Amino acid sequence: MRLLLLFICLLPHLPVLAQESGNTDGEEQKRLVYFTDKNNTPFSLSKPLEFLSPKALQRRSRQNIPLTNRDLPVNPVYVSGLQEAGVRVWYTSRWFNAAVVQCSDAQLQQLESLAYVQRTQTLNRVAGAAGAMQQETEQELVVTSEEAAGWPVLEREDYGLAFHQADMLGADELHMDNYTGAGMTIAVFDAGFPEVPNVSAFSHLFQNNQLQATYDFVQKQESVFGADAHGTAVLSTMAAYVPGTMVGTAFGANYLLLRTEDAATEHNIEEVNWLLAAEFADSAGADVINSSLGYTVFDSPSRSYTYQDLDGNTSIVSKAADFAAAAGMLVVVSAGNEGNKNWRYISAPADGDSVLAVGAVDSLGVKALFSSFGPTADGRIKPDVVALGQQAYFILPNGRLAQGNGTSFAGPIMAGFAASLWQAHPFKTNIEMIELLRSSGSNAENPDNSIGYGIPNYSRTITSLPELITGESLYITNPVGREPIILYLGQEWLQQLVEVQVLDGTGKQVYRQSINQPGQEQPLKLQPQDLRNGLYLCRVRSGNRVATLRFIKL
Repeated sequence: MRLLLLFICLLPHLPVLAQESGNTDGEEQKRLVYFTDKNNTPFSLSKPLEFLSPKALQRRSRQNIPLTNRDLPVNPVYVSGLQEAGVRVWYTSRWFNAAVVQCSDAQLQQLESLAYVQRTQTLNRVAGAAGAMQQETEQELVVTSEEAAGWPVLEREDYGLAFHQADMLGADELHMDNYTGAGMTIAVFDAGFPEVPNVSAFSHLFQNNQLQATYDFVQKQESVFGADAHGTAVLSTMAAYVPGTMVGTAFGANYLLLRTEDAATEHNIEEVNWLLAAEFADSAGADVINSSLGYTVFDSPSRSYTYQDLDGNTSIVSKAADFAAAAGMLVVVSAGNEGNKNWRYISAPADGDSVLAVGAVDSLGVKALFSSFGPTADGRIKPDVVALGQQAYFILPNGRLAQGNGTSFAGPIMAGFAASLWQAHPFKTNIEMIELLRSSGSNAENPDNSIGYGIPNYSRTITSLPELITGESLYITNPVGREPIILYLGQEWLQQLVEVQVLDGTGKQVYRQSINQPGQEQPLKLQPQDLRNGLYLCRVRSGNRVATLRFIKL
C-alpha cells in the first residue's frame, strides 16, 4: 500500500470516499508526452516572475541557485499543437518538458508523428469524469504573504499525549526558543484532507492565513477537503495546535495542501501528479515538501519497479524529487513500511540522492519492525534519519486523537521539526540542512541501513556549529569546556543596553549581566567551572530585539 501507514488505534477505520475505479478498459488513457526542446518559447529566464513567485525566487537567491532552462514553462505553441490534434491537455510539466494528455491509441500515434514530440509514455489510468475537469492547463497560484503572530509559551502538558514524539527530536525545545516554523512553507502531498476546515486543531491555519493554497491534481480542482483521510492525519502531526491535546512539530508554518494520490488505484499517473505538485510547490515558494507516499508495485498494465530500479535516477517520482531538491526545497519522504515483508526495502522516492528519507522507531528509539531498510540499489545508506512512527499520535477528521503505525507519521513529524530547525538556521541550504540533521543523529558515528544516522535532536545540533541568529551578528562559543564563555554581538545589538540571562535546563536563572560597551567580543563574567554539565539557554535582549542562544557545558 503506497500510503505509508499501517493501522490506526482507537478508531478502527478512517473514512474513504468513493473514487475512480482505475479501470483501463476505456479507449482514452492518460499519457505523458515529452517535447524535444523549449526553442522559441515566449518565456525568458530574465523575466522569472512570469512563472515563479517572489518567494520562490527568494529561496533560490538565498541558496545561490541559478535559474536554468528546466525552470522555463513548456512552449505554449507545442501545447496548442496537441490540442489542435483533438486531445485534451490536463497539465504541463516544466521540469520534464512534457504534457499530460488524455487520448486514444490512434490519437497517440498521431501525436508521436509530430516533429516536436520526443517520446510518449502511457500512464494507464482512465481519466476522471468530465465534470471534474477544467479547460485551462495552468492552475493559478493564490499565495498569501502574511505570517502568523507570536505564540504563547508552551508547557509540556500542552503537547498532551503527543509530547514524546516532539520531545524525541527536541521540537518542544525549538518551540520554547520561538522556532515554530513561522515564515516557512511546507507543501504536503497526500491522498486527501477531509474535514480540515472543520477541525479545531487546524483553525489557526485559517485564522492566521497559514493555509496558502490547495490543489487536487487527481481531479483537477482547487478543493482537497475530501477523498482519503490519510492526509488529515499526516497534516496534524505537523500543524495541529490544540494545547492540552496535541501540538504539531511546525504549528507556526504556512502550508500548501496538494492531493496527488488516488488511494483506490496503483498507477504511474500518481507519480506524475507528484511531479506536478512539486512544480506547483516550487512556483509557490515552498521551503519543505512532505510526502508520506511510496511507489514500487503498480496495478497492471502500469510498469512496476524492481529493487534494481531504486537507484535514485529511474522512477518518475524519484527524478521529480531530486529536481525539487535542485530548486532548493527540502524534500522529506517516508521510507516505507516493507521492513517485515517480502519487499523489505525502501520505496521511491526515498531512493533519491537529494531527499531526506525517514524511517520509524518506537517510543524507546528502537527500529519499528515494519520500517523499510536500505540501501538504495547503488549502495547509498537509507533511511537517512528516523522519528517516532510506532504508536504515533495524530488527529482524525472527526477531531479525535488517535494512534497509528507507519513511516507516514515519522516523515511529517520530521518534516515539521526540520522546518522549525531551518527557521533557526535561515542561511543554510536544503542540502546543508540534510547534513545537519544527519550529523545530529543518535547513530551519526556509525550510520547503517536500519535507522540511518538515527534520531536527530535539537540539542545535538548546537554542539557542532555556532548558533547563528542573524547571519554572524550574534552567537556564543559552543560547546563550553574550561575556556571562557564569549558572547559575540554585532553592532545592531549594541545600539541600546543589552541584557543577558543564562538559564539552566529547568529554566532557573543562573546568571544575569548588562552590556553597554562597544565592540563585538563581550566576555561573560560567568565562569565555566560555576556550571554543571548540561544544556543552557542564553537569552539576549536589546530594546525590542530578543534572541535565545543555546550552549552545552561539557
